Amino acid sequence: MINELLPTLTPKIAALRRDIHAHPELAFDEKRTAEKVAAYLDGLGLEVHRGVARTGVVAKLSLGANPRAIGLRAEMDALPLAELNTFPHHSTHEGKMHACGHDGHTAMLLGAAEALSTLRNFDGTVYFIFQPAEEHAGGGRVMVEEGLFERFPMDRVFGLHNWPGMPVGSFGVTEGPVMAGTDSFEIIITGRGGHAAMPHQAVDVVLAGSALVQAAQSLVSRDTDPLAAAVVSVTRFHAGHADNILPETAMLGGTVRTLNGELQDAIEAGLRRVCAGIEATYRVSIDLRYERGYPPTTNAPEPTSIAREVAREVVGDAKVLTHLPPSMGAEDFAYLARVVPACYVWLGNGPGEGGCTLHSPHYDFNDEIIATGIRYWVRLAERALA
Repeated sequence: MINELLPTLTPKIAALRRDIHAHPELAFDEKRTAEKVAAYLDGLGLEVHRGVARTGVVAKLSLGANPRAIGLRAEMDALPLAELNTFPHHSTHEGKMHACGHDGHTAMLLGAAEALSTLRNFDGTVYFIFQPAEEHAGGGRVMVEEGLFERFPMDRVFGLHNWPGMPVGSFGVTEGPVMAGTDSFEIIITGRGGHAAMPHQAVDVVLAGSALVQAAQSLVSRDTDPLAAAVVSVTRFHAGHADNILPETAMLGGTVRTLNGELQDAIEAGLRRVCAGIEATYRVSIDLRYERGYPPTTNAPEPTSIAREVAREVVGDAKVLTHLPPSMGAEDFAYLARVVPACYVWLGNGPGEGGCTLHSPHYDFNDEIIATGIRYWVRLAERALA
């Protein structure tokens, strides 16, 4: 039984987690982390594949004759952030930090691999997917494009993320959209520079840009169903360098977040329409560069039902939240979930006071939830491959 292994397994995994935390590596540069992961899996006697999507690792554990297979996924990359913690396992790499808990996700999945290879209480194949570059670089997309599911065929794939603000060891398991899709845009406005005292001789890009910021908000407030979640945020506006000069150009940039792909299409089309209108009204030239980012992460019914049952078994009904609102954050697990039925759950990391929230320089993964995460992964594999 898993409970008999945890008293000796959990401290070892916690120490491994802290070692990974102290040596953070950014997207597609997770060389030390990947080798540490692969060596650990080698030591368990698993079939280990290195270099998947550059620095990713996939391990295979097969038992019995059943052709069914599932994937369990964790991320390995850190963030380009200077850590402000002073505990002994703080980052030793300046400007890099595990501020999202990927160190904990990686360690827990290694613990689950060890437990499953010891208990051997399932019939089928488990693929342990250690993904690079979740933070903005789209390692999940690269894995899919490089043939993840062709090389390692699986019927379902499961993901897990710690969640500050949820009670320690609780689970959030929700069918449907759980994380937003995210796009980015950059807008270059070109007019005619001139003297600030003679604006009639110029074409004012600051005025046009200000109008564009205002108009872009109507894409959510007036063009989008109030019950459909969407965010359009202009986060950068750069123009000019002197008080008495009207600049020739201005640059705006920002982000779009939605919970379904059709709304992503509609907002992109709407932003192009707004830019065309501002061009005509203010006599400027506008170049819109719209970049699609991660799609929305959507949980399929059948794997979500399995995950919900397992979470209830692991922590009890009262600690499984099934009606949480989606997060407007983004997650490249979405690329995996577009190919095979998937479920992505949240594991409560405890209160977020004192800056212990995701992407904070004060964040640290809560080692108290390691045993819960390992138990969940093990029981999920055993249930899905009963």
